[in-house]
Amino acid sequence: MNAPDDLDRRLVIATQAGLPLVPRPYDLLAEQLGVSPAEVKARLAAMLASGRIRRIGAVPNHYAIGYTANGMSVWDVDDAHIEALGQAIGRLDFVTHCYERPRRLPDWPYNLFAMVHAGDRATVQARVSEIAALLGPACRGHDVLFSTEILKKTGLRIGGDG
Repeated sequence: MNAPDDLDRRLVIATQAGLPLVPRPYDLLAEQLGVSPAEVKARLAAMLASGRIRRIGAVPNHYAIGYTANGMSVWDVDDAHIEALGQAIGRLDFVTHCYERPRRLPDWPYNLFAMVHAGDRATVQARVSEIAALLGPACRGHDVLFSTEILKKTGLRIGGDG
């Protein structure tokens, strides 16, 4: 992997707090960096392809858009069925992310995690019941862990002066 050049570094610094909230964010970045919008897009695509950056995506503030009940549903799912069932759960419109993790027996039997956001806990519980019905007999147990505070979600930051 080639070391990032000065333009790559300046592009990361310019975007690490988020893309500008304008209709054409790549055009604004290009203007700020003194390059073309095509160059900005090409550089970001190259950094994604090389693994220097992992993704470009929206990170909504669920509280600001009315989802104040946030529950991480955790499931003990038969390993023989977890891949197919995890994909099915991940496609549900009310699940924002779904992933498999290893169990930590004897205290933590759960191997499938699915985040559910809603306006109230009763709605989260109803959606968790939908997941349980989808999992059927492959599910041996579950729980819901509700958020109790807002944590600022940020990635690694690099400084702009060195």
